[in-house]
Amino acid sequence: MCGMSQPPHNRSPLPPPDSVRGTPRARPDASMSLLTHVMDHSLDEGYAEASARRESEGTSGLPRTLKAKLGLAAGLVLAAMVVTLGAAQARATAPVLAKERQELIDRVERADAHADGLERDIERLRDSVAGRQREALKQHGGEQGQLVALLSGATEVHGPGIKLTVDDAKGSTTGNGSKPRESAGFSDTGRLRDRDMQKIVNGLWQSGAEAISINGQRLTSLSAIRAAGDAILVDNRPLVPPYEVLAIGDKKRLGTVFQDSADGQYLHVLQENYGIRYTLSSEAEVRLPAASSLTVRTATAEEQQKGAS
Repeated sequence: MCGMSQPPHNRSPLPPPDSVRGTPRARPDASMSLLTHVMDHSLDEGYAEASARRESEGTSGLPRTLKAKLGLAAGLVLAAMVVTLGAAQARATAPVLAKERQELIDRVERADAHADGLERDIERLRDSVAGRQREALKQHGGEQGQLVALLSGATEVHGPGIKLTVDDAKGSTTGNGSKPRESAGFSDTGRLRDRDMQKIVNGLWQSGAEAISINGQRLTSLSAIRAAGDAILVDNRPLVPPYEVLAIGDKKRLGTVFQDSADGQYLHVLQENYGIRYTLSSEAEVRLPAASSLTVRTATAEEQQKGAS
């Protein structure tokens, strides 16, 4: 056993396998090659060359010469002056605009006040003319003149009658022009139209009404019910729903006769098919104003009969 060789006690550690083979050791981030490339080369080669060229020529960053610095300072000062002048001009013109606006408001208010004054003058002159007409009719026509004034709507009337309130449907829907509205021009079947109101008024006249008003507008034999867009016009005055129709007549008979008439049935169909709402009630006292659009076109005095004192 003494003749056997023993291994040396000082053995150097074995080199790593890669160093034994002579190849470099792999990087820990070798699996992220794309990200590593982006981090190592943040600029494209063309941009990097341009940046290096500017640095070599001394043109990168802020201007370094005194002339360039003065030019930059002058530009900044000019921009600040433009902004300051703009703000000062806006502040200076603000009171002028406010003053002009107030002047326009004052003009509108003065015009409204002048128009109100003219309307008061018109009403006063109208009352004066109506009084003179009544006096003239009393002298030449007697009771017949009062009856003509009453039937023509020239005077205010009151007495028993009915109140018919008509309103559009809730959540009006688009219609297809089916019956009873045969015209396809009605785009909204849930809204009361001018021809609907015409039928209602004509039905009340035929049922025995002596005087009728719609939302305070007295109707006469010359009254016109028309439409302008979605609004109903009575003698060129627009009305808004709900429409309150007052009629003087026999309160016990007028409402029943109207509901049984063809026009009353038409209103009932509008309620059933299109949701138009209406209520009818008898009133012990109904007051109607005089017609505002009444115009006397011709007037002649009745000749006295021969032999009359």
